[in-house]
Amino acid sequence: MSVVPAEVLPGSALAVEETVRGEAELGPRARLWPSLVAVYRAQLSRARVARIPLLFVATFQSVGIMILMRGVVDGGGEAQSVVAGSSVLVVAFVALNLLAQYFGQLRASGGLDHYATLPVPPAAVVLGAAGAYASFTVPGTVVTAVFGCVLFGLPLAHLWVLIAVIPLAGAALAGLGAAFGLLAPRPELATVLGQLGMSAALLLGVLPADRMPEPVRFLRDLLPSTYGVEAFARTFEPHPDWAFVLGDLAVCAGVGVVSLAVATWAYRRAAVR
Repeated sequence: MSVVPAEVLPGSALAVEETVRGEAELGPRARLWPSLVAVYRAQLSRARVARIPLLFVATFQSVGIMILMRGVVDGGGEAQSVVAGSSVLVVAFVALNLLAQYFGQLRASGGLDHYATLPVPPAAVVLGAAGAYASFTVPGTVVTAVFGCVLFGLPLAHLWVLIAVIPLAGAALAGLGAAFGLLAPRPELATVLGQLGMSAALLLGVLPADRMPEPVRFLRDLLPSTYGVEAFARTFEPHPDWAFVLGDLAVCAGVGVVSLAVATWAYRRAAVR
């Protein structure tokens, strides 16, 4: 009669532990890029239903502001600021305001628990959702920029710079909006923070900087979208200084990396609670 050690019995604790460990090794965590693409596509299809109302509201708001400003701004540098600020405001409306509301509701409804059960890196969830929402800003931003150029008689030659302005300003604002939604204790507060952020982008980005007092200019420099506005506004000059344009875009990119990193940390913090 032979005695079988308890360690090798199928029902023993050690056997179960080894089985679980082996199963865990068979299912590695998904990589960042494939996960990001999957989350982006899922969010894009989910938000597609609300695309037309969203684009209409964001675009109509910015176009209306430019029409109002046409009565007090004739042209020159002030017109450049108004058109550039109104165009970037479309990005702020979606990437900052709506994304703050989305993550606030996702946290309150327990939707973060769903993502927490998936083998998806936190950065993929934040970047995928931010990219999907920012994608809807492209048509409205282009329409606003073209309308503003026609309204104020500005050149259309360098509108291609929006290819860089939209994603970089969108990344900076989307990270900020996601952080608002994930850190706010209640979804109502996330909505308020998103609205305040968009109002700051409106007042500090659209209004000409020359007419602002010095303390307000300092606050304007702290707003991430300001550098996207400045980069776009400089391209309306007869001979744009591309070094300054690239410098403003680089600042936008740097702030975008930091804000998205903060949003990823906020996601991890909210998901474990």
